[in-house]
Amino acid sequence: MRALLIVNPHATSTNRLRRDVIVRTLAPAVELEIVETRYRGHATTLASGAGDQGYGLVLTLGGDGTVNEAVNGLLRGANGQATAPGPASMADSNGRPPALAPLPGGSANVFVRALGLPPDPVDASRQVVDALLARRCRSVGLGLADERYFAFNSGMGIDAEVVRAVEGRRAHGRSVSPALYLRMALRQFYRLTDRRHPSVTLEQDGGHRDGPLFWCTVSNTSPWTYLGRRPVRTNPQASFDAGLDVFGMRSLSTASTLRTLRQMLAGRRADPPRGRGLIARHDLAGLTLEADRPVAFQIDGEYVGERERVTFRAVPDAIQVVM
Repeated sequence: MRALLIVNPHATSTNRLRRDVIVRTLAPAVELEIVETRYRGHATTLASGAGDQGYGLVLTLGGDGTVNEAVNGLLRGANGQATAPGPASMADSNGRPPALAPLPGGSANVFVRALGLPPDPVDASRQVVDALLARRCRSVGLGLADERYFAFNSGMGIDAEVVRAVEGRRAHGRSVSPALYLRMALRQFYRLTDRRHPSVTLEQDGGHRDGPLFWCTVSNTSPWTYLGRRPVRTNPQASFDAGLDVFGMRSLSTASTLRTLRQMLAGRRADPPRGRGLIARHDLAGLTLEADRPVAFQIDGEYVGERERVTFRAVPDAIQVVM
């Protein structure tokens, strides 16, 4: 099989030595070409032409942003149009986008962890080789936020504000770490976020509305985290094999937020956090988030600007993942 390895050379835990070991590991299973990204969005461009160039597999070595870009490139193809959902098996890929194999190279690697791949990229590449030789893969459902696919979650509110702040620090040379996320979250919560005027309303397909909310996140899997290996569970039942899950907060008081955080971080919870000011919805086919003013918005941990309205759809069996 011809395979394209898309490497983000600026990802947190990616370096030349580790990349060379990964390449040697993959060599027995694929005919490999390696391309490094040069700018934001480059992985989308590279992945979008992979099918037309005869690649059956696209691997990524980078963080969740690199994975998200590659996913959107694969599913839109060289012409920018959405392609058919992923095949059920590697033996039947005619007319389908190439399969995906994400290798952890960033600071969080949420998607890789949710798939159950090892956190070390060399170990993950060995597992991918074993899967290729055994012709083992799975179809994974994704979310679609307006015109952009997401793998694990998307949010409006304070989570996106924190991501925006972290990206600003990173642009000025700061290394991304759980400690940086925590500092930016505390700074945002106590000094910058408007905690008096909730602005977001959730509308499910069928017309049911909840709100107003200060923060709302839409999950495609669980857990997700930016706190190192510490899992965060807003919707423990969220799954790649189901629709979208939603979690929202009507209050950002210190007391209520601390209670919610304790529940989100508490071991292997089977249910979402509970409280009078919280909402949780499971297995939705579609929904819309609407705000009465521009609100920060993130997709798979990448800040994508401010929005006043975003429509979400669950996309079952969207892409084939080798793992």
